[in-house]
Amino acid sequence: MLTELNIENVAVIEKARVRFAPGLNVLTGETGAGKSILIDAINAILGNRTSRELVRTGAAKACIRATFTGLPEQVKSQLADGGYESGEDALLLYREISADGRGACRINGMPATAAVMRQLSQGLLTIHGQHDSQDLTDPSLHLSLLDRYARNEELFTAYHALYRKLVTVMRQLEARNAGEAERRAHIEALEATLAELRAAAFTPGEEQALHERKSVITHAQTILAGLEAAHLALSGQDEDAAGAADLLGGAVAAFAESARLDPSLAAQAEQFTNLYYTARELATDLADRRDAYDIDPNELEQLESRLDLMYRLKKKYGAAELEDLIALEKHAAAELESLQGGQESTQELEARKRALYTQAKQAAEALTQSRLKAFESLDREMCETLAFLNMPGIRFVLRHARGPLASSGQDKLEFLLSANVGEEPKPLAKIASGGELSRIMLAFKSALAERDAIPTVIYDEIDTGVSGLAAGRIGQVLKKTSVGHQVLCITHTPQVAAFADEHLLISKSAREGRTYTDIAPLGLEQRVQALAAMISGDKVTDIGLANARELIEKSR
Repeated sequence: MLTELNIENVAVIEKARVRFAPGLNVLTGETGAGKSILIDAINAILGNRTSRELVRTGAAKACIRATFTGLPEQVKSQLADGGYESGEDALLLYREISADGRGACRINGMPATAAVMRQLSQGLLTIHGQHDSQDLTDPSLHLSLLDRYARNEELFTAYHALYRKLVTVMRQLEARNAGEAERRAHIEALEATLAELRAAAFTPGEEQALHERKSVITHAQTILAGLEAAHLALSGQDEDAAGAADLLGGAVAAFAESARLDPSLAAQAEQFTNLYYTARELATDLADRRDAYDIDPNELEQLESRLDLMYRLKKKYGAAELEDLIALEKHAAAELESLQGGQESTQELEARKRALYTQAKQAAEALTQSRLKAFESLDREMCETLAFLNMPGIRFVLRHARGPLASSGQDKLEFLLSANVGEEPKPLAKIASGGELSRIMLAFKSALAERDAIPTVIYDEIDTGVSGLAAGRIGQVLKKTSVGHQVLCITHTPQVAAFADEHLLISKSAREGRTYTDIAPLGLEQRVQALAAMISGDKVTDIGLANARELIEKSR
């Protein structure tokens, strides 16, 4: 779970240290206080794309650190595979965004790319934003929601492996049937791509390493000057000007007789001796290090040339990250091998195609049955939760049809909804309001909570468009969902905030002509005041305070 978030110079947040607890963490504050900036900071630490506009005005860079504990096994495995030490079941992610547009990423103190951080964070935390409920109106996303609930990964993996083999054979047949000239042209294009990428010989993490080396070369004279000054201070400039090491040697000699005559001074004598040898070793080490900054004049040009090659090839092949080019090289090699290695006859390929199609069709049907069975259970859970969320009479229907085999199987499906008794089910986009969509999405998340391995879920105003009884019910569902999971919820609704295990208040103030945002945990009486302010508005009333206490008591 996310245990701590440290933010420096992110928009109006100059410095904030936020500690999160297990269970339900609620964040409240006035509109514009900085809640969205907190989400932006978390998105950045998850490796998502960001902008230098996030850097606080006047600051050189923004820094974000996040500490996670209780890591899922999948994340531990990813850390081990990537060579990142995970010491004591904890993970530290660091993201730096410079005002000049550059940035840096660290995983447990070691350099990383945003892409690696993004892949790693998928097993740690998920954010449900204010507009994600609208995704429910897109039928293309319904299949992935149902698969997550069905937990049919093994069936999907088995089907997809057969489907990929089938596609490979079909492409071989298409290339064969398209004629040798076209096939040859495609092979030549793949060979050219592969030759160019192999000649470049890019390695994972190389771009980051080159940028770091470039920085060292650019600042070599400054680094060397500091190193020389430190060396001279230790070793002295000549025989007449003793350095710190020589002075320590004199101290050792001067103190030796005192320590011999008074054994109680032995510890100090040993300290002098250790300091002397340490200074000598450090002086020698600094002298040896000077050669490392005797920079080859051509090295910077070579680095620039290498970085330029990376830029040109990423632009040429439409790659966002260097790792995308490396993946493209592997894909081109596999496709080329497939085209060049297929010496089978057309009849043999047709026979393989028929056999693979039969196997893939059977695997697709097994996947279909798992989805249909899962929907029966999902329907029951959804209807129960939505009835609790003050949406009684809800009826879900799965519009389902079998279609041609595709990467996701053979199923075309869409969730339909009847919001009132007697009404025909219709697509969600046609009948659900914003408040209803928020509750439907929460019901989905609640149903998935016990099936997802992701330990932390963030809800950014899941209660938008909801008030009264329904808002209180949302708080209860969030509280239930937080059992066994960590939930962070940004809300403007006191009925939801009352259920918090940890209540954090985000406030904004102006000092000396600058805007500052603070994030503070609240004790019980402070929570009462915060909820009363949400109830009463500008002026907290005695009735508001009483209502706030009642909400907290009822939540217990």
